[in-house]
Amino acid sequence: MPTSDFFADLERRNLIHQVSSPDLAQVLRTRTVVAYTGFDPTSDSLHVGNLVHLINLMRLQRAGHRPIGLVGGGTGLIGDPSGKEDERALLSPEQIEKNLAGIRKQVERFLDLGPDQALLVNNADWLGQLNLLDFLRQIGKHFSVNQMITRDSVRMRLEARDHGLSYTEFSYMLLQAYDFLALYDRYGCILQMGGSDQWGNILSGADLIRRLRGVEAYGLTTPLITRADGKKFGKSEEGNIWLDPRRTSPYQFYQFWLNTDDQDVVRYLKTFTLLPIEQIQEAGQAVASHPERREAQKLLAVEVTRMVHGPQALARAQRATEVLFAKDADYRQLSAQELEEAFQGAPSSRLDPAALGTPAAGLVALLAEAGLYPSRGRARQDVPSGAICVNNRVVRDPAYLVSQADVLAGGFVILRKGRKHFHVLRVAPG
Repeated sequence: MPTSDFFADLERRNLIHQVSSPDLAQVLRTRTVVAYTGFDPTSDSLHVGNLVHLINLMRLQRAGHRPIGLVGGGTGLIGDPSGKEDERALLSPEQIEKNLAGIRKQVERFLDLGPDQALLVNNADWLGQLNLLDFLRQIGKHFSVNQMITRDSVRMRLEARDHGLSYTEFSYMLLQAYDFLALYDRYGCILQMGGSDQWGNILSGADLIRRLRGVEAYGLTTPLITRADGKKFGKSEEGNIWLDPRRTSPYQFYQFWLNTDDQDVVRYLKTFTLLPIEQIQEAGQAVASHPERREAQKLLAVEVTRMVHGPQALARAQRATEVLFAKDADYRQLSAQELEEAFQGAPSSRLDPAALGTPAAGLVALLAEAGLYPSRGRARQDVPSGAICVNNRVVRDPAYLVSQADVLAGGFVILRKGRKHFHVLRVAPG
């Protein structure tokens, strides 16, 4: 039996956009429900846009239900047209398998897997066994093309003259509906959860189960996550915010949440953490009374970074933040790993150790080679103004030579122009 009211918790957090039946709330209160969410293997890592669905599966399990994380090894070979203006490039089976391995690793962090607990499944296990003629006779006949073309994901593409929709993508809806049926047959799954862009696909699956099995199945979607400034959620200046630490370091991940706008932070605390609503409301009051302290943003960054990357990575991110944003910050206080994570993604180049202290390591030459200035002449003119820092220390001498004394842990030398333009020199032999 359920141990807490999953549906009511989602309501309090404003995480319900659509439900297929008003009966779902009562079903979740009175029965142990098996529910699933699917993840497409379009990349070898999920991103923060997927995080709400992972956390909802966590909430579901903690409320006493049984979650299923589905990775689309089969549907990934087709491509979901939802929210896409162009047809996806078809990935090779080898790339799909590589992507699946990365996604499985991430989903496992959020769920307690086991025979009677959460499940992680791959729809290639059943879609790969389908016979086309049998599929069309048994499944295809239950789908009305008239209804399918009214779905937003299909209609948008049909109305775009320059793009259109291939039959391959058009068939995606049938395959996702069949996933729901297969999970019902195998595990008794009666609920599919997903983003609002999946509403049509979810309804198709629930309808297929009702037609073929005579059982009521349900759908629930979450609202689209937005930002107060209208920009797309989950993007930074460097691009997507990934859950894989090799693509977005724990430090960069922590900074993403720390930089949340005051208008968004309470909503994000409700969406992306498991904190009690009462504690989130207190954080909201702190934002209103003392926004300069950014207490809610710190709470958000701590909770989400710990959940995704673990306590050790969180500690490194906090330490790097404390050092890098301190007045007169001393980069020598940071370990090689902390520096690596803090400056992941910054432009970098190699500097031979033999060049240290020689004209080949002249600051003006290095600035031009790094692209921080278009020429040595421009760099030579600008350095005396104090615009250049080496390891956060202002250098005004155009004749300065980078030497062994400037090399930080891990062989790093950090050049900075102004406040935001960084370049990492990696001191290593060729």
